[in-house]
Order: sequence, then structure tokens, then C-alpha cells
Amino acid sequence: MHILSIYGSPRRKGNTSLLLKEAVQGASEAGADVEEVVLRDLKMSPCLEIYGCKKNGRCVIQDDFQSIYDKLLSCQGLILASPIFFYTVSAHTKILMDRCQSLWVKRYWLERAVRGQGEPRRKGLFISVGATKGKKLFDGTLLTVRYFFDVLEVQLWRSLLYRGLDFEGDVLKHPEYLQEAYQAGKELVQASEDLKHQ
Repeated sequence: MHILSIYGSPRRKGNTSLLLKEAVQGASEAGADVEEVVLRDLKMSPCLEIYGCKKNGRCVIQDDFQSIYDKLLSCQGLILASPIFFYTVSAHTKILMDRCQSLWVKRYWLERAVRGQGEPRRKGLFISVGATKGKKLFDGTLLTVRYFFDVLEVQLWRSLLYRGLDFEGDVLKHPEYLQEAYQAGKELVQASEDLKHQ
């Protein structure tokens, strides 16, 4: 079982990072091979909307997105983690999402898939942290993540969403959150295995 873990925070040791590490550990201990990608370490242009991807569904901008494109297509499960910035994902995460417009073109223009038809091939876990406690803190983000996962043929299997965590290390005051992330990583592997055998 190959799981791709994508870390979208600009902060290396923030709360999202600690939660993601627990999920990765859980998935690894459940037998998965987990490949970790830290978006802040990559050089990726935003989507330039030049539609070079209309030829074969592959983005024509030659940068670090090219290696992620292949990883996104080949993984058997996905973990995405991003903190909240202005009620959505981080800029690093949004650049990745926008570059996957090429996959949208591949799926819906070139392969002529019909929206709402067909079953997701994989399952995904989303982890997010926000500083405020607003009721709608994650509403827009979840809609964005669902559409992003859809183009990857990934079902948003579970979301771990935590409010009121701002400063580095705040999540350490909530060991139950870390345990929940660890358990979710383990269960993602089993859910992905179950999907393979359906």
C-alpha cells in the first residue's frame, strides 16, 4: 500500500506538521509505504492558464510539479495537511491544487468523464488547523478539498479539523488530537485496502 503524504504549511514544525507526523506514523505502522512531500521545499509556479495541458492532460510548465503529478496518479491513498489562511488552504497547497487543473482537463475534457458517475479509486484523509473558533472556519476549505480530491479520483474519507490552535506547539496541549491523527492514519490504510478488494 503506497500512501502519499502532502504537507502544505509554510511552517516546518507547526501544529499541522505534528498532526501529520502522527498520521504518517499510524499509516506506516499499519504496513503502508508512506512517501512524504513538503510543498514549501518545492519550486512550483502557479497555474498560468495557458492550456498546454489540452494536448495530453499534462502541465507543460517544467518545474517540481512534474514529479508530484506522477506521485498523485500512482499513490493508493492520500493524506493532505494544510493550516487555514483566510478561511482556506495555504498558498503552497492552493498552488498545487491549481496546477492540477491539468488533471481536470485530462479527466473531463480528454477522457470525457461524466461528473458524478464512477466510483473513486482511492481514499484520502485531510488534516487542518485554524487559529480561530468560528463555526464556518472549515466550510470553504472542505468544498475546495472535495473538488480537488474529485479530480484525483479520491474520496474524502475523513477530515480532522481543529480550531483554536495558533502558536507552534499548541496541539501538544491536546494529546487526544495527536492520537486521533495517529489512529486515522492507521485506519486509512485499512480503508484503502478494503476499497482495493471491492
